[in-house]
Amino acid sequence: MKLPVEPPVAPMLAKAIKGMPPQDGTLLYEPKWDGFRCIIFRDGDEVYLGSRNERPFTRYFPELVEAVLAELPDRVVVDGEIVLRRGQELDFDALQQRIHPAASRVKMLSEQTPASFIAFDLLAHGDDNLMDTPFGERRARLRELFGEPGGSIRLTPVTDDFERASEWFEMFEGAGLDGIVVKPRDLPYEPDRRTMFKVKHERTADVVVAGYREHKSGPVVGSLLLGLHDDSGRLHHVGVAASFPMARRAELVEEVKPYLTEFAEHPWGGWMAEAADQPAQRRPGNVSRWSAGKDLSFIPLRPELVIEVAYDHMEGDRFRHTAQFRRWRPDRTPESCTYEQLESPTSYDLDDILAR
Repeated sequence: MKLPVEPPVAPMLAKAIKGMPPQDGTLLYEPKWDGFRCIIFRDGDEVYLGSRNERPFTRYFPELVEAVLAELPDRVVVDGEIVLRRGQELDFDALQQRIHPAASRVKMLSEQTPASFIAFDLLAHGDDNLMDTPFGERRARLRELFGEPGGSIRLTPVTDDFERASEWFEMFEGAGLDGIVVKPRDLPYEPDRRTMFKVKHERTADVVVAGYREHKSGPVVGSLLLGLHDDSGRLHHVGVAASFPMARRAELVEEVKPYLTEFAEHPWGGWMAEAADQPAQRRPGNVSRWSAGKDLSFIPLRPELVIEVAYDHMEGDRFRHTAQFRRWRPDRTPESCTYEQLESPTSYDLDDILAR
């Protein structure tokens, strides 16, 4: 490739903030897409899809390579997000399945569950390196690359209206988006720096503590394993709470010690068996391509402790990201910790979002 910006490039990142900053005349607001961050490089017939960790996605998304050749200019570098749609919502679980070592499966999935690309920044066009150009100007040039909507490569909506962005924050979650990204108009493109801002949803839930994994540094708590009951009373693994100061990790070991139990008496006691044994129950420990080689064993606890955690949103029947410990809930029974307590956002049509 002979582009003014060549791979690999680490994408510019966003810093999490608590609330939406009001408009001061310098800000633009965009939906925060929930997918794989990707920078597309095209030089004629050559296409390279770069991931957030600067490794290539190209072999996993052949349908996007074809879309780039059909829908983008001959020489261009575009930043955005690879997403996968199921109906009118994003499906991150299905997107994860696209990363597979077998070429035959990659081909099959590219046909059965094709991905799309949502563009939101322009790093280079033709011979022009735009990384030092203010974002407002980069956005205007990016907009010129898109004609009628409807292809596999789409342009994210943007607004400078604080009230509209606030509406988007509430409305778009029902389509699988997870917040708003805020970008100063005069911002240059700064690889691997958190110079943008992101505002994400935060909710709380009461969950059962059913075990813990030890920290990599030694016999203290690395993460608490969390569970919720379904309508039948079966306890499902829904995620972990893991962000604790080191002193607190040692305290937690003592606090949960009275609840230590054996796997034979634990609802997730068969975690090392094949998932096919109980396909309807989500349990920890099953190895995937994302956790291959990682020790997923855990220390079982009687599922009697309840804690309140903060989380941003659900991905299917689990927390999408690590939950944050808030407090113990001795006033709650583990049986009362069910999926019913979780807030379900109003559904929203992805096509309506992309038409804006």
